[in-house]
Amino acid sequence: MAQDEAVIGCTGRLLIGTRGTAGPGEVLVRIRGGSETFLAWSAEPLPVGATVLVIESRGSRQVDVIEWTDPLDALTGAAGDAG
Repeated sequence: MAQDEAVIGCTGRLLIGTRGTAGPGEVLVRIRGGSETFLAWSAEPLPVGATVLVIESRGSRQVDVIEWTDPLDALTGAAGDAG
């Protein structure tokens, strides 16, 4: 099956934690005006509830993910301290 390039660059939340190279988890991604689930692979194990960034599509509703912390969250905290 062809890659799903629309999902690359999207963020999601893990419904089932990944086990690194030992096996996938499951991620819920907001895409195409709704939410879709994909099998999620990562280099390192990631826990349930982790926010992740989709970095690659393997096709067949499988993606590669990395843990993601939104850099704008840090700016929001800093702006609150400035006042």
